Amino acid sequence: MVEFIAENEARLDVVVSEMLKISRNQANVMIKNSLVKVNENLITKPSFKIFINNKICIKSALKQEISNRYDVDFDVDVIYEDDDILVLNKPPHVITHPANSVKQATLVEWLNERGYMLSNLNGDIRAGIVHRLDKQTSGAIIIAKTNIAHAALSKQLSDKSMGRIYLALTDINIKEPCVVNRAIGRNPNNRLKNAVIKGGREAKSAFISLISDSGVNLIACKLFTGRTHQIRVHLSSINRHILGDDLYGFKSENDKINRVMLHAYILYFKHPISGKYMQFEADIFDDFKEIVFKKIDKEIFYEKIKSEFVCGSFSDTDSWLQLT
Repeated sequence: MVEFIAENEARLDVVVSEMLKISRNQANVMIKNSLVKVNENLITKPSFKIFINNKICIKSALKQEISNRYDVDFDVDVIYEDDDILVLNKPPHVITHPANSVKQATLVEWLNERGYMLSNLNGDIRAGIVHRLDKQTSGAIIIAKTNIAHAALSKQLSDKSMGRIYLALTDINIKEPCVVNRAIGRNPNNRLKNAVIKGGREAKSAFISLISDSGVNLIACKLFTGRTHQIRVHLSSINRHILGDDLYGFKSENDKINRVMLHAYILYFKHPISGKYMQFEADIFDDFKEIVFKKIDKEIFYEKIKSEFVCGSFSDTDSWLQLT
């Protein structure tokens, strides 16, 4: 149960969204699922008017029993688990959550099959999902088991205290460290893509080269915002493309690469309940390593991706080349 006193006059969904640092959609789901009381009265209308000093109570919901639509034919490594959160290493080709257009088992269905009790701030169809990874992107993803943990983690995403660093293989090297601060929105010419556009949503990414010899370009990317396809769009805007990413411009007649070579490598945040700083690395998958090891010695590769080195490389991004 979460309780607070309203400090402003506004719609109920706006107040809940602001106080829990969650999206309006998440707040709407909670209200419509009869999880919110105002002055001890159950309210199910998101537009309900809140006044200063109204008492608002939000309770956790029981997880509904949901049947999986598809058989789960994959497994997922658990990096960390406690009563409040899960940190997983999502395999490539696994979609994060169901949708009408999805015709295969998803990560949410894997969680459901294993009986995890998860938050439902995003509704049961996206149970526990705090942030998502694209289907072809592999790596670290955090799952909330409770609504309280979910709200706290969403707040960290919003205030940028949760951090994510990715590894990617590119067709052209990053010549010098740079920060790309370019707004992103829907590509007006292709609904499957996003693009750097005027009037889009703020998006900021930092890029640095880790390996740029022997025919392999390994880069690290740090996200300061979390827009759909953000790394891919920002790289495309500086004429760089991730291997396998033919949607955003990678072209090769020789290489048979069946997914985007992008891996969510490091995830750091404060534990949503204890406040303890936590950092995790997600092991790199074989298809990614297979490309690297054709050109680069394993010892060199693992030396370059040590977490202290990679994280330290982003310690002074304010002095880097700024691309706006």
